[in-house]
Amino acid sequence: MEYVQLVGGLIVLIIAGEFLVRGAVGIALKFKVSPLVIGMTIVSFGTSAPELLVSIRAALAGHPELAIGNVLGSNIANIALVLGISTMILPITIKRTTKVLDWPIMMLATVVFYLFALNSNMDWWEGVIYVSGLIVFNVYLFWKSMKENRMISEAADGEDEEVEGVSNDQKLSKSILLIVAGGVGLAFGAKWLTDGAVIIAGNFGVTDRVIAVTVVAFGTSVPELITSIMAAIKKETDISVGNLIGSNIFNLMAVLGITSIIKEIPISLESMTNDIYWVFGISFLLFPLMLKNRISRFSGFILFSSYCLYIYFVVS
Repeated sequence: MEYVQLVGGLIVLIIAGEFLVRGAVGIALKFKVSPLVIGMTIVSFGTSAPELLVSIRAALAGHPELAIGNVLGSNIANIALVLGISTMILPITIKRTTKVLDWPIMMLATVVFYLFALNSNMDWWEGVIYVSGLIVFNVYLFWKSMKENRMISEAADGEDEEVEGVSNDQKLSKSILLIVAGGVGLAFGAKWLTDGAVIIAGNFGVTDRVIAVTVVAFGTSVPELITSIMAAIKKETDISVGNLIGSNIFNLMAVLGITSIIKEIPISLESMTNDIYWVFGISFLLFPLMLKNRISRFSGFILFSSYCLYIYFVVS
């Protein structure tokens, strides 16, 4: 039965990822918000929903290591595995905003988590700080993008942008419906895939932490993987990069933030002495790969190799 859950969840995730990208691009065109911002916000929240559901359920069930390992492992997988595979399919052009705003915010959120975790616990007030900061950041992104696109639109005499596969007259209701359907599909698909994978892994006697940072993290990162691959194939690379960096920010600030508000999260010594440094290392590795404003297939291979190395050390 667990193998049926695994395969069924993956199929649902593929379909939901397609819906989410189409809906996100439709909203971007409708409100003249850049696809990068949509990727950083709406798509990121949708693809981070599995991490949120898994972490809350794990914390309430008395398995905090699953909640922390899920987020840290997922952040490693998003950059090293998902972005690595996406850029091996299609090299991605990096915009200046990604380097000067999005990446620094992701690093800041990671540093703040490290500081919060120094006392081996995430309290409710730390979660409030995270969630409040995320709201402010998203409001700023939308305001900045709409202002810039309004100026561009006026300079172009009102010409509308058109994206392959999504018409610029796509109804707002249809775009919202696609977003909702995609988000729901991702949540259920990830749950089925993760439940099946955890049962299979548990049959081999693997520990909670190893399951969390490998199987669970991979399962909850599959939405990002599918969505980014779909975006790369459609040449919507802004959605791909924005989705991944935005998802990492959401994982820390929304997933851990909301989870710690509901129930404070104890953090193990192993997470603080191992996984967090891999998150820092792979996140820092991304920056020099973006310096030439383009992540090449070779750079994608480097990222993918770093993920394989991480999994090797965790398992061994």
